[in-house]
Amino acid sequence: MRKRILVVDDEANIRELYKQELEDEGYEVATVASAREASHLIQRQVPDLMILDIEMAGQDGLSYLRELMETHRDLPVVISSAYPTYKDDFSSWLAEAYVVKSADLDPLKEKVRDILAEKSRG
Repeated sequence: MRKRILVVDDEANIRELYKQELEDEGYEVATVASAREASHLIQRQVPDLMILDIEMAGQDGLSYLRELMETHRDLPVVISSAYPTYKDDFSSWLAEAYVVKSADLDPLKEKVRDILAEKSRG
């Protein structure tokens, strides 16, 4: 069974790029543009991993991550942000990994592979 990944990012081009790249890696990928949409989707089906942006309209990614961890502590989250300064925010430490957005998606794909492999072993 393919692992399910949820990408939460308010930029449509990022969502599409991540979807294509991760599907090419063999994952089933759903995308949403906001924390609110992510919450609705997770109520129906919890993914195996979430990729979460920080700077989003409405609820920002860090406040959503804090909220999410109250109910889905076992859900691994990879923060994908254009802003490396958020690594110093204690809330970001709730995530399994923090990847700075770039044109090279290899670091993101590597983190996803590593986290899902570890989760399968655990």
